[in-house]
Amino acid sequence: AYAVSLDVHRATLVFPKIEQYALADQMRRSSKAICANLAEGFAKQTHSRPEFARFISMAMGSCSEVETWISYAFDLDYITQAQRDEWLQSYVHIYGMLVNLRERLK
Repeated sequence: AYAVSLDVHRATLVFPKIEQYALADQMRRSSKAICANLAEGFAKQTHSRPEFARFISMAMGSCSEVETWISYAFDLDYITQAQRDEWLQSYVHIYGMLVNLRERLK
């Protein structure tokens, strides 16, 4: 998730100026939120497994959000089809890992 987030961050830096505080910012924030929620939840797992599961659920939501923004970026011709496909494949895989991790905590 961290590596894909870095890739998303770098790619969005060249989006049109009009998108730097809108679409590009949303893509950067939602991709970073996946990593941040996992880190925060992991740190709290020693106190509460349900709390960790809650943070995983938030990371799942951010994963779905960034997938939507990736589609927007592609439809607006800001990223290539190859980039879109690579990122979506990565985020689908990450989402699946998050589902499995959350299930293990139950």
